[in-house]
Amino acid sequence: MTKAIKIILQILKILFIVTGVLFVVYFWNLDQKLMAWAYKQVNKIFDRKKQDLNF
Repeated sequence: MTKAIKIILQILKILFIVTGVLFVVYFWNLDQKLMAWAYKQVNKIFDRKKQDLNF
């Protein structure tokens, strides 16, 4: 019985840690900041490419 309780406590511990990390990401809007940085990097790459279509 104690082995089952230890497993349940371990699962709860992992869930609390995951919830805490997700809250920090949400609270400081880190996902959008990461996507803005990635978007700028991709734009730098594609702005250097020669365009084959001119309007």
